[in-house]
Amino acid sequence: AFNEFSTKEDYAGLDLAFLATEEVHNGYFSQDRGKWKDTKGDTQADHNTYKLIMQHKERLLDPNEPLRFIFSHSTLREGWDNPNVFQICTLNETQSELKKRQEIGRGMRLSVDRNGNRISDENINRLTVIANENYEDFARKLQNEIEDECSVDFGEQRKVLGQNHANGEIEDGCGFDLGGRIKNKKERKKVIYRKGFQLDENFKALWDRIKHQTTYRVEYDTKKLIESAAEAVNKMEEITRPSLRIDKAKIDIQRNEGVTPTQIRGGTARVETQALAIPDLFSYIQSQGRARLTRSTIQQILLRSGRLGDVLINPQGFMDRVVALIDEKLSELMINGIKYEKNSDKEYELRLFEGYEFHSNEHTFKIRNKNKTINTGLLPLDSKVEYQFAKDCENIKEIEFYFKLPSWFKIKTPIGNYNPDWALVIKKDPEKIYFVAETKSAGQELRPSEENKIKCGKAHYRDLNNGVEFRQVSEVKDLD
Repeated sequence: AFNEFSTKEDYAGLDLAFLATEEVHNGYFSQDRGKWKDTKGDTQADHNTYKLIMQHKERLLDPNEPLRFIFSHSTLREGWDNPNVFQICTLNETQSELKKRQEIGRGMRLSVDRNGNRISDENINRLTVIANENYEDFARKLQNEIEDECSVDFGEQRKVLGQNHANGEIEDGCGFDLGGRIKNKKERKKVIYRKGFQLDENFKALWDRIKHQTTYRVEYDTKKLIESAAEAVNKMEEITRPSLRIDKAKIDIQRNEGVTPTQIRGGTARVETQALAIPDLFSYIQSQGRARLTRSTIQQILLRSGRLGDVLINPQGFMDRVVALIDEKLSELMINGIKYEKNSDKEYELRLFEGYEFHSNEHTFKIRNKNKTINTGLLPLDSKVEYQFAKDCENIKEIEFYFKLPSWFKIKTPIGNYNPDWALVIKKDPEKIYFVAETKSAGQELRPSEENKIKCGKAHYRDLNNGVEFRQVSEVKDLD
């Protein structure tokens, strides 16, 4: 296969012709060509490969070094600093979330050329992960974190690692961008603030009300957690046995056209196995859950749920689902009882309003009435709803002042930081009303984490008691 593809015109720029097939792949901690490699990397048989991969990075990155495919046990974990990783194929069932993050992190770095210079070419900086189904929940959680922390909206491009490509670049402290979108850093534009906006009376009155940072405390009743979590576990979907999908295909191999597979038959079969050893349920749920629940609390949840027997069907699937449901119910109880207090020592400083860069898109709004906001030129937005909201703010007379809250403006919550969308001043004779608003499409179904963060936003401005109303709206008129 390597000989065939190395001669194709598509790969002419990779200088593969000089590479000998037997030299392009090697590995350690693996069985290669029927011979077991040593598991320590310190025997003579394993010495050269281990030294090259783990210690001689400069030689490994040299274009004259023929090694291209590395089969290994733990290279991608903490400590291996090779920026030129473009494909990762997971051969084992990785259970540790930390290990998954380390694996992805190895491949999300900007690559370097032979002189050690970082490369910004979007056609080169592409990571492809060939993964198993075990990555699905991890990928979804990782995307949610990136959305929450970096204001990235995957929208319809939300994908699952293991079924699609993960593309990215190191940027803006977010680390990377998953979901099929590579952004060219050279095409970014700079946010420009209106000169002297800090002296605008409307801005000063609004900013003085919302600039304070807060801390929160939560209280929840363990008995209520046991009741609600047990009920949720009782009603969870059926736990099924692991399944094995078998596909049969014919392969047509042509010298010029390559390999063309055609599926003949496919199907899914349940794996009929009997668990010989049940894992330690209590320790797993304690270590994976957000709260360090006592073994007694976990025991009561499982017994009251009436679903404890399902662990025999699929132990891992059962434990993971229980952890997720307990966390969900715990978040609800914590957020329903959350209380915010002003942190007298901390507030957001005006110096944070310094120009930052963004990638323009179809929702980027061009400001015309710059006296009503803090920006001039282009305003980066994330959706059609935000675009229409900004347009209405500019045109509606009663809106005296508005601005998009920067990504660094965050409210702390038990489930991650929350960045509201807008701050506004509305004139209603004889007074002015101050708002912080979250814009969502009418009828849009929110994820539980989004709903809970919006609840925290309401509690935050309620407890701050600075004359600011918090609203979730789909358009400006909803602020009436």
